[in-house]
Amino acid sequence: MTATQFEQQDVKQQGLARMAQWLARWTQKWFPDAFIFALAGVILVSMAALAIGASPKAVVDSFGNGFWDLTAFTLQMSMVVLTGYVAATSPPVARLIDRLADIPGTARSAVSFVAVLAMSVSFLNWGLSLIFGGLLARAIARRKDLTVDYRALGAAAFMGLGAVWALGLSSSAAQLQATKASIPPALLKITGVLDFGTTIFTWQSLLTLAILMLLTTVIAHFSAPRGSAIRTAADLGIDLDDRPEASAPRSRPGEWLEYSRILPLLAGVLTLGWLVSQLLTLPILSVVSSLNGYLLVFLVLGMVLHGTPRKFLQSVTKAVPATAGILVQFPLYAGMAAILTKATGAGGLSVSEHLAHFFTSIGGNGGFAVIIAIYTAILGMFVPSGGGKWLVEAPYVMQSATDVNMNLGWTVQIYNIAEALPNLVNPFFMLPLLAVLKLRARDLVGFTFLQFLFHLPVVLLLVWLLGMTFEFVPPVIPK
Repeated sequence: MTATQFEQQDVKQQGLARMAQWLARWTQKWFPDAFIFALAGVILVSMAALAIGASPKAVVDSFGNGFWDLTAFTLQMSMVVLTGYVAATSPPVARLIDRLADIPGTARSAVSFVAVLAMSVSFLNWGLSLIFGGLLARAIARRKDLTVDYRALGAAAFMGLGAVWALGLSSSAAQLQATKASIPPALLKITGVLDFGTTIFTWQSLLTLAILMLLTTVIAHFSAPRGSAIRTAADLGIDLDDRPEASAPRSRPGEWLEYSRILPLLAGVLTLGWLVSQLLTLPILSVVSSLNGYLLVFLVLGMVLHGTPRKFLQSVTKAVPATAGILVQFPLYAGMAAILTKATGAGGLSVSEHLAHFFTSIGGNGGFAVIIAIYTAILGMFVPSGGGKWLVEAPYVMQSATDVNMNLGWTVQIYNIAEALPNLVNPFFMLPLLAVLKLRARDLVGFTFLQFLFHLPVVLLLVWLLGMTFEFVPPVIPK
């Protein structure tokens, strides 16, 4: 499509749709592949470390030693794609998604519908939201009676993670602060234990969640392209066939168990027993929000829903190539995070600590909330790891909150609210969804960046105003 054609289409759009179309055009032309984004980030933070006086040896050592720090998380994110894809493409779930896909009556309502469901599911678990939203977007795109922009659908599917994920039950920071055994001793002395009643379930946090969901849905609805500006999956050359290949007929006795439901059902019974044991011995919210538990349940659930090991393995084979981007990019982000936090320069301070000292030194009262939100969003551009980054930020951020008498539970939520902002720009957490959609980051960022432009001032206003409704409560250090 030529630039002249895009300009002609822009004239036909109005308001948010025209802005989204312009941003989509710009990002498609100028926004690099997510892998290039990761490489450039490594170079940028390396230069920043050198600028504060870190030695070249410290920079290269931090990069090399930290390169595999996210190995477990890399596997987890790859399994998010695989398990979600396998479970969602099973016959029962695929039929449910197809029924939901038939509900919207117009192109714009389809986009906002995907956004609402993605954000609702994300409150329960962000990993499920990515895959569910992506497959729902694909199902809607398959409809012959509705012409919807596939890029806008994909961006809407990302809103669960791009807008509200950290305000839900799977918030890494809130889960860590609520679990004594998970809090590093040095941090525990500063914060004590902060249960969900002081973070996720405060009325201020729930109100913020509702406002951001409403804002996101409205933007998604009115920014969806219409008419000739629409680019469908077919226009983008996307194959929307999610049906698993038919199993070849059994040809030898050794294949009997491959076509039998017995082993998947037994594995399902074992997993169900484990889940019941967890629910009886641990807090329900901890069980629900455990990523490892989620992956186990959905892997075995996918096996049971597909019926036989042969059909399950066919679905796994189809899902595995979608994990390629995650496998090669996450180590780069791990190296980047290590340079930011471990390559120290003058005074023994890292780039991350220099930034923290700068922001907290000019913050106080209501301004502290705004400064911490800005800092969290900026650092999130380079260290896109909700749980890991909180461990980096928490000691000095929470100590600063205590020094300025900011409520500690709300400080965690300031982090959570702002943590989603960089996701709307940085393609790190888009990767599992992009794998499902078979799109590139540049296809979605025009729409997600538009959300960022509206979310940023609203988030800063909310953390400031709602922060003034809290009183400081000294930390209670458990024995």
